[in-house]
Amino acid sequence: MNHLYTRVSIRKYQDRPVEKEKTEAMLRAAMQAPSAANQQPWEFYVVTNKEKLKALSGVSPYAGMTKNAPAAIVSVYRKDCAIPAYAQIDLSIAMENLWLETDAQGLGGVWLGIAPQEERMKAVEEILDLPDTVRAFAIFPYGYPAEERKQQDRFDPERIHYVE
Repeated sequence: MNHLYTRVSIRKYQDRPVEKEKTEAMLRAAMQAPSAANQQPWEFYVVTNKEKLKALSGVSPYAGMTKNAPAAIVSVYRKDCAIPAYAQIDLSIAMENLWLETDAQGLGGVWLGIAPQEERMKAVEEILDLPDTVRAFAIFPYGYPAEERKQQDRFDPERIHYVE
């Protein structure tokens, strides 16, 4: 079957650190979204502490892989900045850029949204001891894959319907 769109999801990672330069390149790519000016409120915390990664893995049912990742990026937004109504779309584009750059560097990452679930956001803020000036938004565990990548098919031609 020919698929129009696939996403690679990595659930197991090698236990080796990711170079700082690769992390910075990933974040630089993420911030290349079309309306980058609207992303000024966004900041990123790079987590490599094993205990904190393990704690983050319990934040949501989908975050389990975080405890096995060598690193995770937690995105936050600053409370003192007015966030446009379409910031979610803009950040989604940024995260697509982040995922593509991660893949290009031979890494694997999975974006785990936690906003607007208040309980999860507060849990992340407490785990990382974030300042009161920011709100947690999402977690992106990443690292070198420990197994062959598995394709998760999202769309195929049978799911597309044309109305003319």
